Amino acid sequence: MPFYRDQVVPRLVALTCGAAGLSGLRARTAAGLSGQVVEIGFGSGFNMPHYPDEVERVLAVDPSGTAFRMAGKRIAASPIPVEQVGLDGQALPLDDASCDGALCTFALCTIGDPEAALAEVRRVLRPGGRLHILEHGLAPDATVVAFQRKVEPWQRRLADGCHLTRDPVALVTSAGFEIETVEQKYGAGPKAWAYLTRASTVRA
Repeated sequence: MPFYRDQVVPRLVALTCGAAGLSGLRARTAAGLSGQVVEIGFGSGFNMPHYPDEVERVLAVDPSGTAFRMAGKRIAASPIPVEQVGLDGQALPLDDASCDGALCTFALCTIGDPEAALAEVRRVLRPGGRLHILEHGLAPDATVVAFQRKVEPWQRRLADGCHLTRDPVALVTSAGFEIETVEQKYGAGPKAWAYLTRASTVRA
């Protein structure tokens, strides 16, 4: 359903992931980034107001042209230049060790092969470069996990591949990133969708 994927899904994602209640978490996730940053899952640009002054350029990666157009006002309002460099986080058109940092918010749940995407992020980060993430995923409670697994097939159909049961911390550590800080908690809304992970990591 190209129309649903191209026109409806970006607007649904903007409604859910653009919630005002996530602004504080987005700000804490972006804190500490600097230099040239590649953002995987740029979407509608909700992170732009939260990038610190030390960020010099954002390289945006997102498959949705509709979402990028929706980001126009946020891009225009930011002093940080944004360059759209690719559509697929699993194959970044960037040189090795060409980025100082990477940001990924609410994207590891949907990318078809998150291991491949994280390997690409690690490749383009300089040694000691930072990857910061904000994701929803696998809950810590067995009853919630059981419900997540039950509804996940429907979630993937309605939200263009979005998974409920991926473990963001396990994904980034297995990809060769060292966790510096991690914050995990339930946010607002139904628990199956609202277990959030914010983590700051360093390329080992």
